[in-house]
Amino acid sequence: MQIKDIVNRDIVNLTNCEQEPIHIPGSIQPHGFLLAISQADSTIEFCSENVADFLGLSHTALLGKHLKEVFGTAASDLLDQHGNNTEPVNCLLNLANKEFNCTLHHNGAYLVLEGEPLFAKKELTDVYEQTKLFLRYMEETRSLAELCQLVAEGTRRITGYDRVMVYQFDEQYNGEVIAESCKESLEPFLGLHYPHTDIPPQARELYIRNLLRVIVDVDYTPVPIYTIDNLPGKNLDLSNSVLRSTSPIHVQYLHNMGVGATLTISLIYKGQLWGLIACHHYSPKNLSHEQRFAAKLQGHFITAQIDTRQLNEEYDVAKKCNEALEKVEAAYHELADPAFEEIIANPLLLEICNANGVAILANNRLFMNGTTPGEEEIVALMNRLLKSVETAVVTSHLASIFPEATDYCESASGVVFHKIGPGNNHCITWFRPQSLVEVDWAGDPTKAIVKNEKGLSPRNSFKLWKEVVRCKSKEWLQPELTAAASYAHSLEKYVNLLHISEEEQKYRSLSGKLKEANAELENLNWISTHDLQEPLRKIQIMASRILSPGEQVDAKKVEEKITKISQAANRMQTLLKDILHYTRIRNTEEQTALTDTRTLVDEILPDFEDLLGRSGGKIHVGELPAIKGQPFLIKQLFSNLIFNSIKFQKPGIAPEITITAGSQPEKFEEEDNQRYHVFHFADNGIGFKQEFANAIFNVFTRLHNQAQYEGSGIGLALCKKIMQAHKGQITASGIPGEGATFHLYFPV
Repeated sequence: MQIKDIVNRDIVNLTNCEQEPIHIPGSIQPHGFLLAISQADSTIEFCSENVADFLGLSHTALLGKHLKEVFGTAASDLLDQHGNNTEPVNCLLNLANKEFNCTLHHNGAYLVLEGEPLFAKKELTDVYEQTKLFLRYMEETRSLAELCQLVAEGTRRITGYDRVMVYQFDEQYNGEVIAESCKESLEPFLGLHYPHTDIPPQARELYIRNLLRVIVDVDYTPVPIYTIDNLPGKNLDLSNSVLRSTSPIHVQYLHNMGVGATLTISLIYKGQLWGLIACHHYSPKNLSHEQRFAAKLQGHFITAQIDTRQLNEEYDVAKKCNEALEKVEAAYHELADPAFEEIIANPLLLEICNANGVAILANNRLFMNGTTPGEEEIVALMNRLLKSVETAVVTSHLASIFPEATDYCESASGVVFHKIGPGNNHCITWFRPQSLVEVDWAGDPTKAIVKNEKGLSPRNSFKLWKEVVRCKSKEWLQPELTAAASYAHSLEKYVNLLHISEEEQKYRSLSGKLKEANAELENLNWISTHDLQEPLRKIQIMASRILSPGEQVDAKKVEEKITKISQAANRMQTLLKDILHYTRIRNTEEQTALTDTRTLVDEILPDFEDLLGRSGGKIHVGELPAIKGQPFLIKQLFSNLIFNSIKFQKPGIAPEITITAGSQPEKFEEEDNQRYHVFHFADNGIGFKQEFANAIFNVFTRLHNQAQYEGSGIGLALCKKIMQAHKGQITASGIPGEGATFHLYFPV
């Protein structure tokens, strides 16, 4: 039978340090022994060389033997019983007539047994009393910092190590000593930072899998593990081993620190390595299994309390943020219009997440408040984030994702960015300025790994090294981020509602214009089939009579026919001109201005002097208000109404027209909230029946034939369209033989 050791002798160097296979060193620490038993046939497949020191049997005598054959039925049955557990198990085993503290765990096809001599330096009852006392301290603390300090003190009392530190990782796995208990003669490490290279990724992975790690003597000589050489590349994964030999890089690191023994307890929070309880002793030191268990509980105490302690610390922040959030939301929900100027001006918007500045990009307009970068810088940042980010970005180091931000990190080193509203053109961003931080490192972090003539080596200098961190803001707390996200979501709903309202208004306006356009098309169709064809027929008839062969030419009759042709052509020209005026008027607010209507009336009165002079008519004008409108259209409106009253005067009676306005704005309808300036154009003409009060405003509608009153029938339709262009109303009331009054409603 060929036997070989599985010691990993690959030299660690700069090219493979982060891939160092620390889980398969092929050796263990000498304060215990290791056996790996095949779960298929219970034969011993792996054995540490030092079994003879503990069991009195050499590794060559054990390898390949059945467990029962070597240790008897009782030991075999006990291992079978514990071998069904999926989690590591601690138990007492009698092997070769000696009692051992053993740890069992599954490793693929093997059951790994690690044994250590019984060790009862500290009584179990004393450990429980220590733990009970520590639990009472936990209940009396409120902050996470206080809890960690008590954990450090309690762990040191239980274990007796010279130094106990609680070590917390940041996002890059750089560590900081946040609590410490040590002998008075030692230099304190509290507050020092250690670079992520001190604990490489594969080591962090093992800390997650194996929550407690003991190195009894840093100067130990590794004990090789042997196996039967019956398979190529045969090896044993020691990830969950308590005796696993330590990486030579880490051993050198501890030597450089002057440490003689260590105990490391993993702090796992939400499945991640949150930190470590790191215990250092400056001479060799071992612990009983009871002490190890009690120390391991300290780590559980911390991780079980992280949420509670953080919630306690963040409660006041959350309360303040939520109060600001409620007030801001209540304020903008009261706004009737999309008034982002008012939203951004609210100082509580900054308190939502304790920011120093805020900016909103909406409808291609930028609104800013507080301490922010310049407008161009913000627009460039927002456009980049709108294109590259799904929904939100949170960072306290903006320059790391947007290098241009280095130029303005004094005002914006940290941001909380959220998209809002439809499309990729709405967003809100909160800003925080840089917060200069002086970090105390245990040695220069840029020289954490040193290359020398021996290859790779950890640093040997832990002298205090200070670093000033720039372009980083204070970290955003979870309550602040929650409040910011809630506000962004609420603002998004508000923006969406505004967008929907605008679209609805747009579609309603388009629908009204479409309906109006359809009505105009119908009118134009009537024009083409009736009004325009009627003068054309006259022209055609008169011309055919003049040109009719055989008809005796009479100069007087020809002149009469040509006169009628001219009249028909003039009528057609009038119709076409009125149609052109009508179709050019649109519902628009362009070129509106505050117009003095009395001055405007005075400007158009001279146009009617000849007509009034022939009939002896008069126009009376009262006090008229100023209105917002298009002066040209209003002048045309008033002219049409005055001309209409003169045209429909009673035979033999001089026309009198009175133009007045109400002294106070009025409603058009009772349920209408809009108020209007109301003008009245009253005359003493022929009037009309009230049943035609609406029909007279239709295009080309005439209540009298053309022989009685000339015109195209488009004048009052033009008046209605001009009022629509001003978002107003026009109505008429009349009494046959007594006169008519037109009422104009202009919005205040």
